[in-house]
Amino acid sequence: MSARTSFANWPCSIARTLDVVGDAWTPLVLREAFYGSRRFDEFQGELRIARNTLTDRLRRLVEAGLLEKRLYETEPPRHEYLLTEQGRDLFPVLAAMAHWGDRWLAGPEGPPITLHHKACGHDGHAEVVCSSCGEPMHADDTVARLGPGYPDRLKSRPDVLRRFAPE
Repeated sequence: MSARTSFANWPCSIARTLDVVGDAWTPLVLREAFYGSRRFDEFQGELRIARNTLTDRLRRLVEAGLLEKRLYETEPPRHEYLLTEQGRDLFPVLAAMAHWGDRWLAGPEGPPITLHHKACGHDGHAEVVCSSCGEPMHADDTVARLGPGYPDRLKSRPDVLRRFAPE
C-alpha cells in the first residue's frame, strides 16, 4: 500500500481541507454525525463500514479537531463522538455536496434526502453567496486571487502569476 500524500502544507485551503476530509468514508462519518449519530456502534450500523476503518476515521477526525471524543460509560469504557465547532463548520460543504448530487445524480424520483430549514419551515439547498453583497457566486463571475496567507516565496513564479493575476 502506498503512503498517503499529505496536502497539509500546500498553499491552498481546498488541498488542506482534503488532507483532513478527502477520502470516501470521512464525509460519510461526518454526515452521520450531523444526522445525530454519536456512538461507534451507531456510525458502524448506519454506514456498514469496517470497524478498523471507522476506528481510523474517528481517530483522525478527533485529532484534526472536528470531533470530540467523550467518555459516556466507564465499565467497560465507551466513548461518544460529538461535532466540535470546527466540525459543524463543515455543514455547508456537505450541504453543497448533497445539492450537487441531487442535481446531477438523483434519479427521476428526486433527491433521496432533503434539508429542512427550521427557521423558515421550508426545504432548501445549499447556495454559495457573496459574504459582502449576498448575491450568488458562480464560477463564471468569480476569480481566485492571492490571499494574505499565500507564501511570499511563491508569489513571483510565472505559473502563480498566470493563475492568480489581478483583474
